[in-house]
Amino acid sequence: MVLTDSEMEFIRKELGREPNPLEYGMLDVMFSEHCSYKSSRPVLGLFPTEGENVIIGPGDDAGVVGVTDELALVIGIESHNHPSAIEPYGGAGTGIGGILRDIISMGAMPVALLDSLRFGYPEDQKSRYLFEHVVKGISDYGNRVGVPTVAGEVEFDDNFKFNPLVNVMCAGLVPRDRIKRGMAPNPGEVFLLMGGRTGRDGIHGVTFASEELTSSSELEDRPAVQVGDPFTKKMVMEASFEIMDRIDVSGVKDLGGGGLTCCISELVAKCNNGARVELETIPLREEGMTPYEIMLSESQERMIFVMKQEDVEAAMEICRKYELPAAVIGEVTDTGRMVVEEKGRIIADLPAELLADPPVVEREARKPHEPPKDVEVQHPPLKEALLRLMSSPNIASKRWVYRQYDHEVQIRTVVKPGDDAAVLRVDDENGVALTVDCNSIHTRMDPYSGGAGSVAEAVRNVVSMGAWPLCIVDCLNFGNPEKPEVFWQFRECVGGMADMARAFSTPVISGNVSFYNETEGVTVNPSPVVGVAGKLRLENIKTLEFKAPGEHIVIIGETKPEMGASEYLRSVHGIVNGLPPAVDLNGEVKAAETVRSLIEEHGDSVTAVHDCSAGGIAVAVAEMALKSGMGAVIYTEKIPGEFRNPHEALFSESHGRYILTLSEDPGEILSDSGFPWAVIGRTGGDVLRMDDVEIPVGEIHGAYHGVIESYMST
Repeated sequence: MVLTDSEMEFIRKELGREPNPLEYGMLDVMFSEHCSYKSSRPVLGLFPTEGENVIIGPGDDAGVVGVTDELALVIGIESHNHPSAIEPYGGAGTGIGGILRDIISMGAMPVALLDSLRFGYPEDQKSRYLFEHVVKGISDYGNRVGVPTVAGEVEFDDNFKFNPLVNVMCAGLVPRDRIKRGMAPNPGEVFLLMGGRTGRDGIHGVTFASEELTSSSELEDRPAVQVGDPFTKKMVMEASFEIMDRIDVSGVKDLGGGGLTCCISELVAKCNNGARVELETIPLREEGMTPYEIMLSESQERMIFVMKQEDVEAAMEICRKYELPAAVIGEVTDTGRMVVEEKGRIIADLPAELLADPPVVEREARKPHEPPKDVEVQHPPLKEALLRLMSSPNIASKRWVYRQYDHEVQIRTVVKPGDDAAVLRVDDENGVALTVDCNSIHTRMDPYSGGAGSVAEAVRNVVSMGAWPLCIVDCLNFGNPEKPEVFWQFRECVGGMADMARAFSTPVISGNVSFYNETEGVTVNPSPVVGVAGKLRLENIKTLEFKAPGEHIVIIGETKPEMGASEYLRSVHGIVNGLPPAVDLNGEVKAAETVRSLIEEHGDSVTAVHDCSAGGIAVAVAEMALKSGMGAVIYTEKIPGEFRNPHEALFSESHGRYILTLSEDPGEILSDSGFPWAVIGRTGGDVLRMDDVEIPVGEIHGAYHGVIESYMST
């Protein structure tokens, strides 16, 4: 039980009595950090949540923005960190199942999945095991349900050795007039539970996710991990859409964390209503289940529909067609209370508002005493440095991951994995660019800049595809919020993210907070995973590979000697320290607007675009060369900025930079941009030359490809 003494005292005062064991269990899950957001709610209020295209912001199962006059994009993101640490295949699979249900419950057809993953270095056997089975869990579940996994990111660091992070984003499309909400507005209507039967799996899943892991968690907490079933999910998805198509349901909600207790209390509390639940009507998978187990079970593949009694038989007919168990398990009341009955006897009676909206906790925030240190290193030769960077598992090809995913099912995928973002077709003219990104090392060293920079990098990803950001979703992965230093990290990070989101006028419409990512006192690096959706015209799509020899290589933005907390230091020197790049809010926006106007006004002349981030200019240009098989020459003295040596120019991770190739004279189209830019080289040949250093593209290819495969074959 995660209820604190003060919370138990508060509950007794609110009720005027001692709760019974079932009521304590229901309150325990709803007061957990995972369900209540009791620590994070005061800080999350910093985010901008409204905008011109926002239809539904935070507070429902997913956010909704308009993408065309007829269609809306539904988007959400969730974590499944603790379950994946205990049972990686099932934990990752049920994470996919949960985020799919969130999208379905808004009335939308899921069209894309993206994953953001973090593990210990693949040299470690346990980390390889977790990595392999998480990827397989994502692959098997998504492939079997028929939703493409189109993009993602993977980071390896010793810090995640015992506590991997598994975050999944999902996007769906829905006609604007078919959007559903998670609410129960009309007393007298009934709850129809359909899908998988309720079993004993996943009990206390949310309380398990609201505590630190220990060395015994793998055995003791395994029952808290849900059991997913993608084949049932496929039937649930099809049946759900048919019910919503044929019946005017008042509300829809999936059963995830907190099970029936969470789902029903949140449905009714949103409308100041109450609920009566008849326990014996719930379809069960196991005999002898107690009321406590039934109300707290987090068994997968379950949905609840709120509808009129006269529509029940039509819904039941649809469920029978798909061979899915279904039953009316109660009704909406006007009492404001969540009542659970067993054979006509009341066994729980609690205010729905108390369950769905527990009081917040004001946490202490304290800045850590040890600031990041300046780092001075002896730089190796440029060729050696670049090849070592390209062979780092954090930079190297992730083909081993995405080749396991079906990224073409539904035939919407226009730009596939391996570019800055995925692009999906919405209609004949419009598309959406989708990405997830995070820089946990930057955030560890400077939470404000790391949070702002993670948003900026995700925005740069979609801008590089020819899109402009529509909205942001986030999954905030941190340690124990009861520790003042951790909560300070969280507060600073959200502040930086909010400022950058506001600078781009890009609202945060949905998200998730995952606290308690700690094992035996080791706290994960704070990891604000940012998902961004951008809108574009399909005719304006840009990709990162060089297109033709003799084209101008242009950099937009200024490079500064910002090597702290860089991938160069981590991969080449084994150092994780230093101040990360500073964030210039206005400069980031101006750089993006410059690229946007170039694409819109000189589209055919802009032949390739790539954002500049981990590894700096050298890695960005090398990736463009690898994708095309074509070389280039780069002159470091032409890069705008001040630096002491070529290494700073080539490996600095300064924000607000893009690499473009132009087929026309850059001076004619960039002279009035009002933003730093320069021609730094030309495309062509089969060698990447940086000043007087030459590296055959084939040699870079050998360093970049097969790195992860070599680890996973052992």
